[in-house]
Amino acid sequence: MNKRANGVLLHITSLPSEYGVGDLGPAAYEFADFLFRSGQSYWQVLPLNPPAIEIPHSPYNCISAFAGNWVLISPQLLKEDGLLTAKELADKPCFPDKRVDFHSVIPYKRKLLNKAYRRFKSRPIEQDYERFCRENSFWLEDFALFSALRRHFGSVLWYDWSAQFRDSSKAAEQSLVSRLSDDINREKFLQYEFFRQWYSLKRYCNERGVKIIGDIAIYVSCDSADVWSKPRFFKLTKSRKPQVVSGVPPDYFNKAGQLWGNPVYDWPALKKADYSWWFERIGHNLKLFDVVRLDHFRGFVAYWEVQAGHKTAAKGRWIRAPKDDFFARLFKKFPDSAIIVEDLGHITPAVRAFVDKSGFAGMRIVLYGFDTDKKRNVHYPGTHIKNCVAYSGTHDNNTIQGWYESTSEDQKARLFECIGPKVPTGQLHWKLINVTMKSAANLTIIAMQDILGLGAKARMNLPGSFSESNWVWKLRKEQVTKAIAGKLNKTTKANARARL
Repeated sequence: MNKRANGVLLHITSLPSEYGVGDLGPAAYEFADFLFRSGQSYWQVLPLNPPAIEIPHSPYNCISAFAGNWVLISPQLLKEDGLLTAKELADKPCFPDKRVDFHSVIPYKRKLLNKAYRRFKSRPIEQDYERFCRENSFWLEDFALFSALRRHFGSVLWYDWSAQFRDSSKAAEQSLVSRLSDDINREKFLQYEFFRQWYSLKRYCNERGVKIIGDIAIYVSCDSADVWSKPRFFKLTKSRKPQVVSGVPPDYFNKAGQLWGNPVYDWPALKKADYSWWFERIGHNLKLFDVVRLDHFRGFVAYWEVQAGHKTAAKGRWIRAPKDDFFARLFKKFPDSAIIVEDLGHITPAVRAFVDKSGFAGMRIVLYGFDTDKKRNVHYPGTHIKNCVAYSGTHDNNTIQGWYESTSEDQKARLFECIGPKVPTGQLHWKLINVTMKSAANLTIIAMQDILGLGAKARMNLPGSFSESNWVWKLRKEQVTKAIAGKLNKTTKANARARL
């Protein structure tokens, strides 16, 4: 990322699809073509892991740090492989076209995938499938067993299962597991199909000069295969429930802080194991993506932990992580890796100095650049450095248009100092996109909602809220026009960021 370039932020679930939710099928390839035509070098997506809670469908609270989200598997590609029929695809609910209705999507796709699995297991075992299972056994075996048990026990969280099933090493020996063998094999099939479709899409993008940026959420859900199978790496009680949980302290935006509720890591135990789980996870993601973004980088330096049972994050404490040792070993193991760090939120001078010392590309959010005086604001476009990634906004921000309609007069005044006082109607988003691309940052990323000039209803997520309106925005096929591609291409070229 040492050359000027631009990319677009759009999660897979937001792609157009006649099957209710964006997937890895034809629309993903069409979007890759749009990026190619508009001179883009990067496509940034959110975590691809399966959410622990299906609604709201947050990709940052997952039941596995390694598995892929089966909801993203394309029915159309399964039909092309002979695993589904045209008649089966034609029989579908009437899905909304502007948002994802996970209430309808999840049971519909589960039914389709069950049919695909029945056809798959009636065929001779494929060598590619056997190789996939063998190469991914370090996480796949535990995940498939956990998922089958989780479905068997229903709404009971794993730490309330009977003792022999709470212990992953004992669970595999139980007679129940043999009765669940079909469910276990089904989970392996779904993972095989997900990764087969993903790598095909990634290869298509790379052949057109488009690299993919993927996100690694710092924490996993307590109700996850990782915590179940590797409890020693998390701060748990003797009954294997979280002793302390994750969050961030109170700040200007939230007086109670944010209580995320994920179990936090036992870093001394991770260090004793040579950080094996983390390095397996990062290595896995470096195969999935060309560039990875480490979410909540602050937590790798020091993390905020709150006693389990507290209703807010206000009464927590900072705990230091072994950052120097961890990252020294990380650089040795992955010397040529491309990593972006999410250094937003409560960032102290010491954390900022560590980011600079490590050589990581940090983040700058242009919409934050107008919160305060530009001389004291690292997000103001004129203060950006080369080794950073400048965003118009992320999945956690309002859209440009939505931000403008709700922001203060002081912020608007600082905005117009930057872009000029006269902005033609409907052109505010392009003005700010242009300002973002003019940044000194080597890489800039523009959210697809901002390219389209959409308002607050197109916002992807409101942090700290569990609203069902989070994670559901969906792009419509007719919005991705030649005119939009041409405008984006022209703006990218004008700022010397177009892909050669």
